[in-house]
Amino acid sequence: MAGQKNYDLLVIGAGPGGYVAAIRAAQLGLKTACVDKRHALGGTCLNVGCIPSKALLESTWKYHQCTQDMAVHGIDLEEISFDLSRMMERKNAIVATQTKGLEHLFKKNTIERLTGTARLLGEGRVEIENGDRTVVEAENILVATGSRAAEIPGVKIDGKSVISSTGALELDAVPDHLLVIGAGAIGLELGSVWLRLGAEVTVVEYFDRILPTLDKKIAKMGLRFFKKQGMKFHLGAKIEAVKEEGGRCRIDIAGQESLTADKVLLAAGRAPCLDGLGFTELDGEVDGRGFIQVDSTWQTSLAGVYAVGDVIGGAMLAHKASDEAVACVEQLVRGYGHVNYRAIPAIVYTHPEIATVGLSEEECAEKEIPVKTGVSYFKGNGRALALDETEGMVKIVAHRETDRILGVHIIAAQAGDLLAEAVAAIEFAASSEDLGRISHAHPTLSEALREAALSLGDGAIHG
Repeated sequence: MAGQKNYDLLVIGAGPGGYVAAIRAAQLGLKTACVDKRHALGGTCLNVGCIPSKALLESTWKYHQCTQDMAVHGIDLEEISFDLSRMMERKNAIVATQTKGLEHLFKKNTIERLTGTARLLGEGRVEIENGDRTVVEAENILVATGSRAAEIPGVKIDGKSVISSTGALELDAVPDHLLVIGAGAIGLELGSVWLRLGAEVTVVEYFDRILPTLDKKIAKMGLRFFKKQGMKFHLGAKIEAVKEEGGRCRIDIAGQESLTADKVLLAAGRAPCLDGLGFTELDGEVDGRGFIQVDSTWQTSLAGVYAVGDVIGGAMLAHKASDEAVACVEQLVRGYGHVNYRAIPAIVYTHPEIATVGLSEEECAEKEIPVKTGVSYFKGNGRALALDETEGMVKIVAHRETDRILGVHIIAAQAGDLLAEAVAAIEFAASSEDLGRISHAHPTLSEALREAALSLGDGAIHG
């Protein structure tokens, strides 16, 4: 047992919640350390999630454009091929660049890095195991251990036939047939990657629609686009079991014929990473799904222990974890910290992209909030026509009486970037009239947001 060290704040986990918390704490003058079992900083998002998946999505989309979309621009391309190993090398290089950048930030802010598996011992003490065991003490502890792929009954991830999102980012060959369990963001994004490279992709979803938490009209349009691209769907389908037979997978579905595939990607949600942490052993409170319970200051039921990010549930988004991390640390130091959960954007990085912020029309109906909606389509947008990206729409949900914008939902090329304006509008409690009166450069895709806002008033100019 090595000697003890004392910190103002010990952060457990170096993902988007953990590393951001550590940096902000150091900036505010706290003696800070961050422990993670990985040698590379960045957590799941940077190492095996958000960043590598976007790298592959971009590479495969460029390949798709070269093989499918250039003729309309008068560009003839022949003998187009791809090199999967080079795509993977590029993805890995991007990850390495960002992890090195985080190492620099830790050094710049004098944050002590600790590598190993952390376990809470109570009373501010944490045991770190990395070959040997070290006990450290901290005035405050922040848990930001993130989440992992959740398993479902009858389906177990083995890393070979049944893979998680991590495995889907590391395949060394294109599967003939990839079956995806779950029609959420992860399943649709990774399904798109391998579809573009030639795999047959079938998506099986328990609910009767894709993207079950999103606006129904946007999700319905997305389903039509994905089917047009060649993706196959079995909706309202319950997986009973996945079994390996003769080197392939047999997927049993309740009330339907079994399907077969080379690989099965399980993307049916996320579960909190609490194994070995010692939180529940100390009687820390969790909910029915195992997520840590926190109060409005991100304080857990254990004295001096806080938690942010995926491990506390809610939207499983890197930026949500980062926002919580900053607010939690500022609460500790300054006595106040705030996250506006109604202004947290969410993006599905398929093509077209699907981006949303705030409440959907269906959520407003459930809450009995009177609303009005405005819609604008990209088929008449000049910039969209020039880009040959006319598929998609903008939908704005506003309060019927006050005109305050409650939600914005976009399906379009570059929807994720377009959404930033809507996030700012909701953050500043703007009305649809406010958005409609703001000058938008012409020709740009962003004009569609203005048109949707105008349609809520006296009428869109080009509608």
